[in-house]
Amino acid sequence: MSQRVAAMIIAGVILAAGSPVRAADPVELTTRVSGSVETVLVRPGQRVKKGAVLLRLDTTVLRAQLDEAEAEHARAQAEDADAKREMERAQELFDRTVSSTSELDAAALRAARAKAALSASQARRVIARKNLADAELKAPFDGVVRAVPGAPGTVVTAECQPKTLVLLDIDRP
Repeated sequence: MSQRVAAMIIAGVILAAGSPVRAADPVELTTRVSGSVETVLVRPGQRVKKGAVLLRLDTTVLRAQLDEAEAEHARAQAEDADAKREMERAQELFDRTVSSTSELDAAALRAARAKAALSASQARRVIARKNLADAELKAPFDGVVRAVPGAPGTVVTAECQPKTLVLLDIDRP
């Protein structure tokens, strides 16, 4: 003969056969980047959908870093194009026996360095774009905001143990 167990969820606590069992702990959310909280878009008790923006950091520095990365990338593209043209000229002169192997090697080395600098600038641009996107803290799942310890002006330092900005409970219908 099987025994039936009644369960009820009240404020995150499951009551089953008279003994309380805690629901999952809230998830502590923070940003991956450093900055100062500019805007909080949620309040405790609010239900949020996955992907909803919970708060935003000030993006002044992050935008400047992206602008810097974009400018560096443009410079690296120009250097790469110039190094390719120089390599083609050096190859042509070498083929006509007008220049030496060392001049051709020097042009090849410059072209390789320019290509590497271009790749590095592309990576820095991707990182800068990602950092700017990460200035928005988004809900990783449907949930209920338990608390918002991160108020406008709160400083987040991602290099250290970052401050919790939002506590989010899993939303179980």
